[in-house]
Amino acid sequence: LAAGFNTPIAGVLFVIEELMRDISGLTLETAIAASFTGAVISRFFNTTDLNLPTALLDATRRGSFTPAEIPFYLLLGFLAGILGGIFNRCIIRGMKFNRNLAIPRPLKIGLAGLISGIVVAFLPPFFMDNAGLREFLIAGELSWQLTALVFVAQFFLAIVAYSSGAPGGLFSPALVLGSALGYIVGTFEVTLLGTESPYTFALAGMGAFFTAVVRVPVTSIVIIFEMTADFNLVLPLMIVSATAYIVAESVSAGSLYEHLLGASGIEITEEHPHHDFLSELTADDVMESKVQTLSSNLTLSELIKAMSRSHHRGFPVVEGDRLVGIVTQSDIPKDSQKSGSMLLRDIMTPCPIVVNPTTSIADVLFLLNRYQLSRLPVTEGNKLLGIITRSDIIKAEAQQLNRDRRVTIKSEPAYVVYRTRSPATGKGRILLPLANLENVSGLMKLALAIAKERKYEIECLHIVPVPRYIHPAQAKVNTGSSRKLMRQMERWGRKEKIPVHTKVCLANDIVEAVLETVAKEHIDLLLMGFKGKTANPEQVFGSVTDSLISQAACDLLLVKLGDADSHFPLHFNERPKWLLPTAGGKNIQKATALLPGLANLYPNPKTLTIELCQVFFPDKVKPNGKNIQQIGDRLQSKIGLKIRPLVIRSHSVSEAIIKLNQAANYDLIILGASNEGLLQHAVKGNIPKAIARDSTSTVIIFRSSL
Repeated sequence: LAAGFNTPIAGVLFVIEELMRDISGLTLETAIAASFTGAVISRFFNTTDLNLPTALLDATRRGSFTPAEIPFYLLLGFLAGILGGIFNRCIIRGMKFNRNLAIPRPLKIGLAGLISGIVVAFLPPFFMDNAGLREFLIAGELSWQLTALVFVAQFFLAIVAYSSGAPGGLFSPALVLGSALGYIVGTFEVTLLGTESPYTFALAGMGAFFTAVVRVPVTSIVIIFEMTADFNLVLPLMIVSATAYIVAESVSAGSLYEHLLGASGIEITEEHPHHDFLSELTADDVMESKVQTLSSNLTLSELIKAMSRSHHRGFPVVEGDRLVGIVTQSDIPKDSQKSGSMLLRDIMTPCPIVVNPTTSIADVLFLLNRYQLSRLPVTEGNKLLGIITRSDIIKAEAQQLNRDRRVTIKSEPAYVVYRTRSPATGKGRILLPLANLENVSGLMKLALAIAKERKYEIECLHIVPVPRYIHPAQAKVNTGSSRKLMRQMERWGRKEKIPVHTKVCLANDIVEAVLETVAKEHIDLLLMGFKGKTANPEQVFGSVTDSLISQAACDLLLVKLGDADSHFPLHFNERPKWLLPTAGGKNIQKATALLPGLANLYPNPKTLTIELCQVFFPDKVKPNGKNIQQIGDRLQSKIGLKIRPLVIRSHSVSEAIIKLNQAANYDLIILGASNEGLLQHAVKGNIPKAIARDSTSTVIIFRSSL
């Protein structure tokens, strides 16, 4: 612009307006240097520019503006906006048509030249001097009919030439079209109002049409002003450029250059400022899920002791899993001795302000500031899921500023194709991934029994694997059988009056899809089936199962159904017996909490006998039977089931359990294991895997949450 039109200021402004989304000191300084260099070198070589000749801009041809002309300038801006928007659309469609022509580019350009030559041959001679056509129109030496002919011909030929891919631009054609349109409107204004000439309208039309095509209104005003050095044109240019911009955006939104880049496969996306991440993150992303809670029936002295042992100064108050209030240090009465008989429920803040997991962090921050709070509980219904403090938000913001992409970018491995929801009335949730459809009925029966006793909901998940080179959302698969299976799960849930949610999804990675569901649905217990044997000796329970054991943070229940057709839980022995091997670890103690629910599968749970077995290595020291007896008594009083202690000597725990099962034919063997014990390789002695592999009974392995 600076070199061709001798308009260095307009050159700088054009860069600013086109690069408005990412303008910076660097781009501004570069634009100024480039415009200055282009203008100076152009003058140094006495280059003929595209400016208006001095003879055309004498003192007798200065612009004019009166309030009575405003409606006509509005009309000019309106027409320029409509025709400029149509011009841009025709350019884009012409380029697409040209690209679809299966002929070489030189032939395309030659064809455009042939069409242009034929059209110009039938036009008046003055049209052949295209370089002086703009000045010819501004000077007003043509009738309005010939000017209209010039506009139509130039409109058509500019589209043909530019669409062909021939070297050239749109600046000069836009100015010619604008001057012709302005002259026509000016002639109409002269006829009605009797002013001197349409000179001002011709120059204002140049700015209006340039704005409509390129969408740079400030540049349009400045470029005409720089070319004419006539300040009287500024007000007409402002009103026509603004009107043309608004109308053109409604006809064809976006600059022509953006559309041209898009047609070339270059998409320009708006950059989001860093603070926008507060709206992108949700409470589920930032909250602390391991929450220290207090029971509502604590006495004041117990509350003070609990607060003195913790670095927190505020706690959610719960009754069971249900949030009933929140208490802070400021809620404790000053005279705590006189208030010693008070309970926590008497001083807590009932019905606190809460947020759900999908609430944006921006909204969380608003609530914290609005009500001068230091923490907000995150709930789903009345169930407490976590808590958010100001420090949690500060940590997330610090990670964003340090460009820790783990905070703001989450993988989306699964694409949901089918989903049903039941009322969220449970205290917790079981996830049941359905892989081997032959074991569905047995696993679902176990899940229903546990859910019924613990008042849980069940989330049934069926994952259809998709090759990694196919995006899950674009995969073509038949999900008819999966949907039929999920409807069966819902019927079983309705029969037992258990809320059952179902989901069928496509995923490249099964493990990621399961972990995603565990996190999003706040799963308390992951119940999975496994075969007991693996084809790959380097795997323990299988690649998917091993990965979930190491990564799933919730409680995990691995189930290997029995080999016989009459296996538990689908069939029972007349005198049912379970085997509970223990070494006194916490996992087997937590697993016993599941026993009452599983026992209710029997018509008469009182007929069930549980043998609590402890294996001792043969040595000179006599095994202490009192210890196992005490454990059995505690469990029996806790779960209300008959427990019989059993002491065995053996060099191998797994061999002892397998032989005992072969002799007694147990319905069920329940094992507790840690993460390390489950993933320990078989060569080093993986006891849970060995028992599950070589036992014909149903085997359940429990691993508590990480």
